[in-house]
Amino acid sequence: MKKTIYYLLLLLTCAVPDSLAQVPKLPTKWTKPAMEAKVPLNEYPRPQLQRADWLCLNGKWDYLGGKQVATALNPSKPISFEGKTEQILVPYCPESVLSGIERNLETNLWYHRTFEVPASWKGKQVLLHFEAVDHDATVFVNGRKAGAHAGGYDAFTVNITPFLEAGANTLVVAAFDANDGRTPSGKNGPRGDYTFTSGIWQSVWLEPVSAVYIKSIRLLPDVANSRLKVLVDADAAQVSALALDGKSTVAEVKGTAGTAFYIPLKNPKLWSPDAPFLYDLKLSLHDKKGNITDEVTSYFGMRDVKLGKVDGVVRPLLNDQFVMQVGLLDQGYWPDGILTAPTEEALKYDVEFTKKAGFNLIRKHMKTEPKRFYYWADKLGVLVWQDMPAIWFQHEDTANARTTFRKELKAMMDDLYNSPSIITWVPFNENWGAFDVKEITDWVKQYDPSRLVNGNSGFNNNPGYQKAYGDPGNGDFVDTHIYIGPNDASVPDDKRAASLGEFGGLGLFVRGHMWPVENNAYGFEPTKAALSDRYVLLMDQVEQLMRYRGLSVAVYTQTTDVEHEVNGVLTYDRAVEKMDVEKIKEVNQAVINAGKKMNK
Repeated sequence: MKKTIYYLLLLLTCAVPDSLAQVPKLPTKWTKPAMEAKVPLNEYPRPQLQRADWLCLNGKWDYLGGKQVATALNPSKPISFEGKTEQILVPYCPESVLSGIERNLETNLWYHRTFEVPASWKGKQVLLHFEAVDHDATVFVNGRKAGAHAGGYDAFTVNITPFLEAGANTLVVAAFDANDGRTPSGKNGPRGDYTFTSGIWQSVWLEPVSAVYIKSIRLLPDVANSRLKVLVDADAAQVSALALDGKSTVAEVKGTAGTAFYIPLKNPKLWSPDAPFLYDLKLSLHDKKGNITDEVTSYFGMRDVKLGKVDGVVRPLLNDQFVMQVGLLDQGYWPDGILTAPTEEALKYDVEFTKKAGFNLIRKHMKTEPKRFYYWADKLGVLVWQDMPAIWFQHEDTANARTTFRKELKAMMDDLYNSPSIITWVPFNENWGAFDVKEITDWVKQYDPSRLVNGNSGFNNNPGYQKAYGDPGNGDFVDTHIYIGPNDASVPDDKRAASLGEFGGLGLFVRGHMWPVENNAYGFEPTKAALSDRYVLLMDQVEQLMRYRGLSVAVYTQTTDVEHEVNGVLTYDRAVEKMDVEKIKEVNQAVINAGKKMNK
């Protein structure tokens, strides 16, 4: 009864802001704080390349959208915002209740706001950062085009210094999203099952830098040689690097921007789910006179991922040890923010719950997350498999769609490269939009040999509109999806480990905590106790497959309910744990520990 009253009050209070009058269909405990935040999601967006000074531009912007509005695809000039406009709460997409708009298929999305550059930034270059905009973005500052970007899942930056004026500055962003399946969109597309997302859906922010500054960094742990490989992208300059264990300096070296150099680490502390140790890193850029022109802080984890044989069976090894990967399929959807978690606490919550329930792996399915999600996975110690969002062919297969996919796959890998928790890339899922799978699997492995590659997870399944590409025969995993499973899971071959990329999918109805549509699952249990016992039985079977059939990975579907799917371990609003979490943790850890005992 108390919970019912709470939600009634939440529904009423969520409607208080005059520009955000929508009532959430299914609120979370973070909905109201997100709606009321003047600057939502105002944590520093890029933990592995962080500066002290910055300005978050999240918050209320003027908004015009819809098919009747001027096209937002590569416009040459901004539209006028004189007259009647709406307000949108950035960075929530207009399809979400948190945005204050809650409309689908806007196609043309126009955003407007003003800002002032802090006086302390005088003489600095000013960078405008977008963590993600879906899909084609054009940026105007004070009426002039400052930059453009295509891609829904990677961050981009525009140097807006030449366009700035004293006092108030006007920023207009045009975003175009056809949602036609010809760009990577995963579940966020015309065949993707769920409410889709368009426009700005991650943080927007400003940052001052010197004329010569660090544009990006690339960090690669080299455990075998007890060192970290560092590549700093900056105009010709000297770099000093300081690695720290807490407040203690463990190494200090100098290098040159644009050329890889190494930080030696004597007896490095290794990163793993059991001990997710992270070193701090400080990088300083020096001019010819030795003056510091830029300084950033970062972190890194020392870990090694590869395949190897354990008692004659090919298995994935973490730091030369087999670790049975017991994971959750994590789609990262929210009833209030859709692809965007309502708050930092909410974003962290899913990672914390995964750890709390005894899992050691997240398969981030068909989407990417803000970099702070990977920071929490790094910090808390959860392995990550990162999917590439699929393209969806409508009625034809176009070379243009394939080119876009390849470009955005590379951009995603570059954007997330430094995270130690990411151990596997997954280019394709169940043949969705699959093409040249063998070639792309090889390319991903060549581009990032430090990680494993699962070329086509669930190659035994395929969408009805497209012929199955099937097992590419290469990469690091033989991967099938079995619902409910886990029997008939893949077995390893002489070059690849065996993965059960998805299984389970058992549902439980929880009244008052379901999306208002017809709900479904691969199978159902009537009670929390029955569902918990069924999960334990499935994991007992997984252990048998691990011991006697060579299985090395099992990914249960799924972390939370998502819209019409009620097969989550949590309800969609994250309010109810649908299984006995202590019981789930106990069996998960038992399977993981049994895997550790296989190491000699």
